Parts: sequence; structure tokens; C-alpha cells
Amino acid sequence: MENQEERRREGGEEDGGIPGDGGADGEMVVEGAAEDWNGLILGGSALGEAETGEVVSAWRAGEPVSPQHVLRLNSYTEDYLCSPEDNIYNVSFSRFKIRDLGSGAVILDIRKHSSTEIQNAFEPDTSRFIQYRFSPAFLALREIGATLEFTVGSRALNRFRLIERHFFRGLLLKTFDFEIGFCIPHSRNTCEHIYCLPDLDPDTVEGMIANPYETRSDSFYFVNNKLIMHHKAEYSFSPKRE
Repeated sequence: MENQEERRREGGEEDGGIPGDGGADGEMVVEGAAEDWNGLILGGSALGEAETGEVVSAWRAGEPVSPQHVLRLNSYTEDYLCSPEDNIYNVSFSRFKIRDLGSGAVILDIRKHSSTEIQNAFEPDTSRFIQYRFSPAFLALREIGATLEFTVGSRALNRFRLIERHFFRGLLLKTFDFEIGFCIPHSRNTCEHIYCLPDLDPDTVEGMIANPYETRSDSFYFVNNKLIMHHKAEYSFSPKRE
């Protein structure tokens, strides 16, 4: 795991079993405050550093998708590499919390079924595509803790793994690769990852601010090296309009 300072996982709590539908296609928008932070843009490979080996530039429906395949992708994907029905384990995300390690402030704490306005706009289980609007202040953050809570259905997860790829236009910004591990059936699991965010060169920062939603990411979730979920996101770091 690249540039990961700390990982803590608490799992195995038996739960009544909150089924997750794996997500139907749609669009969601999340907005934040002045010190906005997007929990999906995290540390990983250095700017422009791609995996060595053969570049995978095309994928055809029906072909298996391996971790090696997505690690060699040279751009943001145009299509989803699996369907919502592939989430046969009923993995459902129920909480997402962000904290800034520099100030200690909790920047974001979202729970499923919450009555808050922001929760109504952010339901990871019901969409595979999300748009985030944040201020430029995010790009100055250095250390971030991201906590993810999720539930599992009636089947155990073996070698649960998340790979994310982040691009600004044609430039690979970051890759991160987390081996979450084993999760028992009907359990609620919590994991926190702490990251040191790399410095971005001024031209890249300027371009990301000036070109909203041209910063994009793919999130690939694997169980036993089989892709079960693929989520997409786009990000804006432009100043808010009056």
C-alpha cells in the first residue's frame, strides 16, 4: 500500500444484515464548506507515475477484470467494468468520515439513513457515479484520516480489496491500493486509513481549480481478485459562486 501511514480496522461485529443493492446508475452531488475535503482523493503513486508493464487501453464486456488490469489502465475509464448485479456479497456503505490530522477537525461525517441534508445528497449504495464540489482549500491539505463503515450480506468476503485511480485529464495523479481483508457474513466493519497527501505542482493545482470536473476517479472493489463493484467520481475545486 502506497504512502499509507496507518491503517486501523475494526470488523466482525455481527449485524442484522443491512443488504446493499450495489448501486443503480445515477448522479449525485456533494458540497462542502471552506475547508472542504474529498475523501476519495488520497495519497498513492507520485504524479504521473504509472504501473510498469503492458498498458491496457480497451476492455470488452464479458472479459474478466483483474487487479493487474486496473493497475495498468492509462486513463479514466469510459465505461463501467462490471454491473450492479456483480455485488453478490451485498456490500453496503453506511458511514463515511473524514478528519484533518493537522487541525484535528472532523470535516465530514455522513451516515446512511441520516436525516441531514448532506446525507440526502450522498448515498453511495444508490449510485455508481458521484460529483463533488469543493473549494481550492482541499488541495492544500497534507494528512487525512478517512473512515469507512460498511455492512456485508450473507456471504463472507475473502481478500476484500479496493483500488482507486485518480486522473486530471490525461495525467495520473494518484493510485492507492488497500487490502481490507476478511469480513464475516452479516457484519458491520469499520476501517480507517491515514494518508500523507503529495505536493502538487502549481500548474497542476491551477489547472484542477480552473477546470471543474476534469479531475476524475475510478474505484474498483475486488473479492478474491474478482471485481464486484466499480464506482466513478468527478471533482470540482473551483471557488464557490456568489
